[in-house]
Amino acid sequence: MISPKQLQKLAAEHGTPLFVVDHDAIRRNYAEFKKYLPRVQAYYAVKAEPDPAIVRTLYQAGASFDVASMPEFKIVYENIKGMPQKQRQDWIWDKIIYANPIKPTETLEQLDPYKPLVTYDNLEEVRKIKKHAPHVGLALRIKVPNTGAMVELSSKFGAAPGEAVDFILAAVKEGLTVEGLSFHVGSQTTNFENYVQAINLAASIFKEAGDRGYKKMNVLDIGGGFPAPYDATVKPFRELAKKINTEIDRLFPKNIEILAEPGRFMIATAGTSVVKITGKAVRDGRLCYYVNDGVYHTYSGIIFDHCQYPLKSFRKGPEESCAVFGPTCDALDVISMSNNLPSDLELGELLYSVNIGAYSHASSTYFNGFPPAKVVHINEKTASGKTTAPRACVCAA
Repeated sequence: MISPKQLQKLAAEHGTPLFVVDHDAIRRNYAEFKKYLPRVQAYYAVKAEPDPAIVRTLYQAGASFDVASMPEFKIVYENIKGMPQKQRQDWIWDKIIYANPIKPTETLEQLDPYKPLVTYDNLEEVRKIKKHAPHVGLALRIKVPNTGAMVELSSKFGAAPGEAVDFILAAVKEGLTVEGLSFHVGSQTTNFENYVQAINLAASIFKEAGDRGYKKMNVLDIGGGFPAPYDATVKPFRELAKKINTEIDRLFPKNIEILAEPGRFMIATAGTSVVKITGKAVRDGRLCYYVNDGVYHTYSGIIFDHCQYPLKSFRKGPEESCAVFGPTCDALDVISMSNNLPSDLELGELLYSVNIGAYSHASSTYFNGFPPAKVVHINEKTASGKTTAPRACVCAA
């Protein structure tokens, strides 16, 4: 884990705000996922943080990829464009899933030559795919319980289980190939029973499809939602993995390929934010600090992802509950109204937040004229395996 001393050194070299990405942490997270879910092929959800350097590290580690737009597809494609055509096509088929159930016709036309696996969840999408991307493989996304998830997705995507086999057979009737099922239990799911229920539901749909004559499905995509260890209340990943392994081995034979779409789990602990105090005031008896990053930038997950990223000081001192505000003029730009910090911090001092890698810099904006934080990569490796020096890049949001 990157030390406070290293963070201060990087801030002195590159300025602030900084978004520091530790590639050793990414590799550790990927290795942990594979260790505890050995049967599951991990498709990194690129939307969690689409930085090409992060995608490259996971590509080198052997990961597969979940993309939800053509720009995300192209970020992954950069790593394989030099392969011979057949090898490249085989890699795309085995290593990429386009997991956005609703796709513009223009996107389908662009996807069709690559023949990836794509998700769908309604009959209108079947008709679009038939017309604009008849060479892709399909996975039907089903609606499953999202109880207890930090961000629920079941209201936006997923075919009702009672309609699932009808949707499968409708696609087959159009001459398309349905490879299997996918689901998503909701982001940052700490209710592990969601996975148990969803896997059992998927197994019943596999059985119904077989009973009705369709026996070609060989893929189950168990989606994302694997919780990042933001605090001590999050149960260890190995406990969730044990439940998933038990249900998969009980319900699905070895010839069924199991996929997953971890995003947050792969990248959350790899990101650290470093900010500078630019203002200080007392309002209604509460000490307020103003910093040069906020909810329109790296701390965007506070708004839409329901996350909290406590700020820490690089030095000790008598603490009190403080408000911390971002740099914009919008009153919404509040990082915290109750962050314990030393009361004697001065303008120009630095603060930092850990575990801020997922759905943070990825959704930064230029609102109010403030650009996203500068990205600094540490512990990257070249193709030969050599570790590179810390490297900064200015990445568009």
